[in-house]
Amino acid sequence: MSTDDTASVSTHILDTSIGRPAEGVAITLAARAGSGGDWAALGGSATDADGRCKDLPALPVGTTHVRLGFETEAYFLSKQKRQAEAQQDAPANRDSGAAGVFFPEVAITFAVVPGEHYHVPLLLNPFGYSVYRGS
Repeated sequence: MSTDDTASVSTHILDTSIGRPAEGVAITLAARAGSGGDWAALGGSATDADGRCKDLPALPVGTTHVRLGFETEAYFLSKQKRQAEAQQDAPANRDSGAAGVFFPEVAITFAVVPGEHYHVPLLLNPFGYSVYRGS
């Protein structure tokens, strides 16, 4: 929850290749004060069955920039995901390199101001992603 002195952050992930929420994706949160400041790791969480991450740590007073890190490799390599891709004939390993995952992680950095809430959804598929400021 944001206060007059802090901002707050939430996120969710939709796997656009299957049209469903991405469950179990680990997310890390880091913050800094000023564009030249050092990043401070604040902790993290994981997406729930609805693809939402509702319990990210609070931002410290003075935060001006936030970084969300999405650990997508484990999600893409999971048994459930491989089965869903096989059913849809998705090219899971095409042009992906040796590991079979083109985007092993996604990092999103954005600016914040105190008193505002920032909901930053990630639209994800094996070969692309998009983010936006939601509500």
